[in-house]
Amino acid sequence: MSLADKVLAVNNDLPIRTDKPVHSGKVRSVYWLTEADSQRLIKEKGYNVAPDAPLAIMVISDRISAFDCIWHGEGGLNGVPGKGAALNTISNQWFKLFRENGLADSHILDIPHPFVWIVQKAKPVMVEAICRQYITGSMWRAYSKGEREFCGITLPEGLQKDQKLPELLITPSTKGILRGIPGVPEADDVNITRQNLEDNFEAFNLRSKDDIAQYEKLLKEGFNVISNELAKLDQIFVDTKFEFGYVTDAAGNEKLIYMDEVGTPDSSRIWDGAAYREGKIVENSKEGFRQWLLTNFPDPDILLNKERMPEREALARDNALPEEVMMDISRTYVGIAEKVIGVPLSLSDNPKQEIITILRDQYGLID
Repeated sequence: MSLADKVLAVNNDLPIRTDKPVHSGKVRSVYWLTEADSQRLIKEKGYNVAPDAPLAIMVISDRISAFDCIWHGEGGLNGVPGKGAALNTISNQWFKLFRENGLADSHILDIPHPFVWIVQKAKPVMVEAICRQYITGSMWRAYSKGEREFCGITLPEGLQKDQKLPELLITPSTKGILRGIPGVPEADDVNITRQNLEDNFEAFNLRSKDDIAQYEKLLKEGFNVISNELAKLDQIFVDTKFEFGYVTDAAGNEKLIYMDEVGTPDSSRIWDGAAYREGKIVENSKEGFRQWLLTNFPDPDILLNKERMPEREALARDNALPEEVMMDISRTYVGIAEKVIGVPLSLSDNPKQEIITILRDQYGLID
C-alpha cells in the first residue's frame, strides 16, 4: 500500500445516510443525520441533548490548508499522513480536561473512530475568539510597522518579536461576513473590540451582554488549562483560536459550549520550550509549514495579500510539494499529539473502510 493510500484526502463521499447536502470545509466534512436517525441515536446512546436535537457526523481528513488554500504533495499525496487523527486526538484530550475542570461542554457527543465525531447542532457565536500570550505572527508584523492598538487594547512600546506579553490578550475577530454592525467592516475575519460586542451582542449571536464575560472566562480558563498541560511537556502555548456556540441539554437548559477544535497545531502556535530558552523558535504547529511556504515561493506577498487570492489558489493547485515537506508536517503533528496523550498514535491503513464498518455495525447509519 502506497503512502498516498493511507491518507484520507476526500471525506465527503462516505455512504452515510443523510437527506441534506454534505458540507465540506477545508479539513472536515459534516453529514447531517436524518431526523429519525438523530432521535434514535439520542435514545439509544443516552446523549445529554434535547430529544429533537439535530445530530451530525463530522469526519476529519488529512488535508493541509494554509493561507486559505489546500496544498498537496508529490506522488498523489493529497494530505498529510496522521494529521487528521492527530488533530482529533489533541482536541479530544483538551475537551476532556475542560469537562474535568468544570469549564464547559463541547459540541462532541461521541467518538466512534479517531477520524469521526458525532456532534450536536449548535448556534454559533459569530466570533473567532483569539487569545495571545506572545507577540508574533500578524500581531508582530503590525506592531513592527508602528501599530499599538489591537481590538481596543493598547500595547506598550518596546516589545520585541516573540516576547511574552504583559498579560493574556483577547483579540477577537468576526467569524464570517457580518452586515450592518456599526464600526465593523463587512468582511470575514476582521478585528473587533469588546465594545463592538457589547453594543451589538445580538448581531454576534450572543444571548446577552453577560455572555461576553462568560465567553472571555471560558477562553482564558481554557487557554490556561492547555498552557499548563503543555508546560509540563516543556511546550509553550503561544496563541490560539477558540469558537463557541449555544446548545440545549436534555433538561432544556441552554448553555454556552466550546465548538470546532481546540488547542491543535492547526488552530494554535506551539513552541518548543528548550529551544525558546536558547533564543530559537521551533514550531510544533502549522506555523512551521506557513513559514516554509513563505520562504520557498519567490513572492510571499501572494500568500499574505488577500487581494491576490486567484494567484494564491493557482500556486496551491499547480505546485506539488516535495514528499519530505509533507512528511515533516506529519512528524510535527503526530509528535505533538503523542506528547499530549503520552502514548503512540495508532494510525490506520484504511481509515475510510474502518469508518464505514463502525458507522454501519455500531450506529446503523449506513444502508
